[in-house]
Amino acid sequence: MTKENKEKSKDQKSGASRRDFLKASTVAAGAVAASMAVPGVSAAAEPECQPTNPYGPRPGGGVSLPEYYKPWPAIRNRNVYIPGTEVLPKNEMRIMFLGSTPWPPTKLQSGTSMLVELGNGTLQPRRFFFDMGNGSIKNAIALQVPAPLINDIFLSHLHADHFADLPYMYPFRAFAGGFEPLRVYGPSGRTPELGTKHMIKHMREMNRWHEESFNVNPMGDGLEIEVTEFDWKEENGVCYNKDGVVVRHWPRSHVKDGASGYRLDWEDAGLSFVWTGDGRPDELSAKYGKGADVFVSEGTIDTPTLSSFKLGAPSELWEYTIDIFHTLYYAAGYLFKQAQPRIGCICHYEWSGDGLAAESVAEVRSNWDGLFMFGGPDVQVLNVTKDAIWAREALMPDGAAPAAMDPRWFIKPGQKMPEEIVLPTPTMPREVQQEQFVRDLEIDPKKYYPPGEYRKPVQKWPGITLNPREMLAARGIKLDD
Repeated sequence: MTKENKEKSKDQKSGASRRDFLKASTVAAGAVAASMAVPGVSAAAEPECQPTNPYGPRPGGGVSLPEYYKPWPAIRNRNVYIPGTEVLPKNEMRIMFLGSTPWPPTKLQSGTSMLVELGNGTLQPRRFFFDMGNGSIKNAIALQVPAPLINDIFLSHLHADHFADLPYMYPFRAFAGGFEPLRVYGPSGRTPELGTKHMIKHMREMNRWHEESFNVNPMGDGLEIEVTEFDWKEENGVCYNKDGVVVRHWPRSHVKDGASGYRLDWEDAGLSFVWTGDGRPDELSAKYGKGADVFVSEGTIDTPTLSSFKLGAPSELWEYTIDIFHTLYYAAGYLFKQAQPRIGCICHYEWSGDGLAAESVAEVRSNWDGLFMFGGPDVQVLNVTKDAIWAREALMPDGAAPAAMDPRWFIKPGQKMPEEIVLPTPTMPREVQQEQFVRDLEIDPKKYYPPGEYRKPVQKWPGITLNPREMLAARGIKLDD
């Protein structure tokens, strides 16, 4: 070895040993830095920058972003998603994180819910809802999802933050024109009383007053709920298989038996979505989530000491809760690493503020260096094709802005538009449900109508028939028969 090479080798070994020493002695190094005359300046050699893009060199493109993270022509606005402005093309998937937190609900986060839309080139794509936590339905409505078309709801388990909007939503869905039964899918429990069917049955009993009172309106079969309850113990079982879409499930460890993860495979487009639901990091989620386009895990930041400072409860309580219920951010990153999705996401998490945002990402990055995003705060939108992925936040109104009624909602795909659509006849008129003396207490409307504005109250079902072509023509839409 030449003298020059010996010196070079010596310098390399010296540098490596110095870096190892510093890595193992962060506390001591911090103390030394604190005692320096110039704060923040260390006498130690600068370490080499370590992160590299797992997808290959991409100067100026970031250290975790692949070439396929890019918009495409169907993305009308690259920075925000504006509801009602983009027709989802065929073979394109759109995921909307309608809610993202377990507790507490905030102005930024509603209860956990994800909407998976599968494009068919029309205004109304196929839709699948995964969980329906508290407050999430308001976001679906603001995103211009027509209430009558809310259907196919997959519950990961029966904690209230995953289904709390279901008892609120289903009667109003029927009231708004959802005249067909609602379809709900979910796991069984260790006993029949702990399964999805039992919950739905008693949810309807709880809502009996509500259901009967709404039956003064045209409801059709909209208050009926078809429940597909699958065996919670089954691994990779199929709970949905229709028109090229298959949804599979597997058990998860979440304190109590009866929690499940899901995988949706859209076979025609070759795209897939995974939602682990809640639970401890497990081998089945890594196995059945393998190679998914989008892999969504729940997650919890592992800072029990800081949580105790912020909220007052002992750190041991936080540790206990995390370690029997949930997936740490470290573990979510580990699951992503095992499954190798095109993008890993975390939903069902508590946004801890800007102060801990860097720590949250750092914990994920301890195991996963690929494409990643948080599915919150509400509402994040993710568009997916075979060639590209793009993420945006939805721009939504603060006030009520539901989609205007469209007669095409009432027609099955492929069915010819009829000349008229007759709304269902109410099954329980007001006089059947209410004593006459209560109606007699009502104030005569003539006493509060301004002069010239009085109209006779309509209190008997008049029978309503829609003229679909006339309704659409008023909006500038002409049907091609």
